[in-house]
Amino acid sequence: MIGPLSRITLRWIASALVTYGLVTPDAGALIAVDPDLIALAGVIIGATVEGAYAIAKRNGWQT
Repeated sequence: MIGPLSRITLRWIASALVTYGLVTPDAGALIAVDPDLIALAGVIIGATVEGAYAIAKRNGWQT
């Protein structure tokens, strides 16, 4: 489940970077399809979700 989410996230980030002229279109394409970056984004997304869950449980929020 995190794999597709991380690919979509990286595509959005890459397109924003290209749109604002921060990276070239070739670099943006590399960001969007690099398997190592996709795996790293998956780890970051997973850790963020788990951290938000832990904070919600600790504060008694609905989970």
